[in-house]
Amino acid sequence: MWAHDIIIRPIITEKTMGGMPNKKYTFKVAKSAGKIEIAKAVEEIFKVKVSKVNTLKVRGRFRRKGKYQGYTPSWKKAYVTLRPDSKGIEFFENIV
Repeated sequence: MWAHDIIIRPIITEKTMGGMPNKKYTFKVAKSAGKIEIAKAVEEIFKVKVSKVNTLKVRGRFRRKGKYQGYTPSWKKAYVTLRPDSKGIEFFENIV
């Protein structure tokens, strides 16, 4: 897999922005990606040093719209912590 196939998009919410001073960033990642692959992809794309990656699977939720019903797709989330000596990710720095 290519690095851009692993990292799908950043997750930007108030809660994830609270982790930025501690160099913690959140991404939506490919469901088949492992922690090592995610760490290498973040290092390659953003030119930073990763110290730790935590992942979790987000379950699809039941939704109804009129007579139609179904589940939203399930996906995988990754919390990436950078090393203290690493620079921050510029993409997130420009949002605040």
